[in-house]
Amino acid sequence: MTDDTPTGPHPDNTQDGPELTPTTVRRITRAVLSAAPGASAIAIGLHHKGHRALLVLGHTTHHRHTPANAGTRFEAGSLTKTFTALLAAEQAAHGTLDLHDPLARHLLAGTRLPQRATAITLTHLATHTSALPRLPPGLHRRAGLKLFSNPYADFTPDDLLNALARTTLRTTPGTRVRYSNFGVALLGHAITHAAGDTPYPALLRDRVLQPLGLHDTSCTTTPAQAGTQATGYRYGRARPPLLIPGLSAAGALRTSARDLLALTEALINPATATVPTALRTALRDVPRPRIRLPHGRGLSLIWNIRQRPDGSHVYHHSGATCGFTTFAGFNPHHSTALVALANTGPSPRNTLTQQAYNALLDLQHQEDVRLNA
Repeated sequence: MTDDTPTGPHPDNTQDGPELTPTTVRRITRAVLSAAPGASAIAIGLHHKGHRALLVLGHTTHHRHTPANAGTRFEAGSLTKTFTALLAAEQAAHGTLDLHDPLARHLLAGTRLPQRATAITLTHLATHTSALPRLPPGLHRRAGLKLFSNPYADFTPDDLLNALARTTLRTTPGTRVRYSNFGVALLGHAITHAAGDTPYPALLRDRVLQPLGLHDTSCTTTPAQAGTQATGYRYGRARPPLLIPGLSAAGALRTSARDLLALTEALINPATATVPTALRTALRDVPRPRIRLPHGRGLSLIWNIRQRPDGSHVYHHSGATCGFTTFAGFNPHHSTALVALANTGPSPRNTLTQQAYNALLDLQHQEDVRLNA
């Protein structure tokens, strides 16, 4: 945090269940709270064996007008992909699509596919094994020209499909992991096309966000009435709200610590979620390992997996935009989760992702956490 950021926490009075002890919360999150210099707000959520704590420091801007709280929205960046994976699994459970379907089955008629692309399945897209590049061809150069404004604002869904025709696949789909925003954006397009061309924001809201009670989360650039939203910063410079219409499923969401923690809690124990059957099935299906990699690593649908020495598995994912950094992780075996959000973009001094991951590992060893009465 910068020197002019308030140091006092703003407790969330709407959280459920008893809090973790303040001493435990401070110890586990101490490094996280100092890991994002340049942020005016950092929000952290902890879950341990049915108990949770939400800690928020700072204000929504450096001007100190509005204190941040557990419902303050941050740009989720690539954490959007975890919501897209859940939507894909929900639609599969609902029977709208099959995750083994070829991508071509769910594209607009007449969409041109490059060589080898007919082999791409929806599972390939959700496990970064589609052989597609990180970004659509030409977008990196195009975005770089608008780095200090809105680099993706004029890249449309039509541009996404047109870019697919110009893409060269250098490997065979399903043979290697290659992180791809392009691929997950196409997964979002396929999901919405299978659902009768319902727009991604509306489909996600109706099938995932509302049933889970995630009322702070959406693709809109402004919060709900009476809600708050943090301003993003990079190297001390305020950033405009990110616009990313052609890659919505890969990075368009805004979310809060409260909502992000609730998502991880539902993934830890789907049986506790009061949701329709298809969504509960999806919550069980998303963490199922799909790809095994060396050194105890792997992938489920979007989530990275790391095996711990005790045989348990940590699921984690991070996100970043020009003005925000986010992290979410959970360990079902230990019933632990940690989420962290800061309103400052990536930089060499921003270690929020690593510190949050370390804090999650620390949290899972708190087998005898003392709780407030």
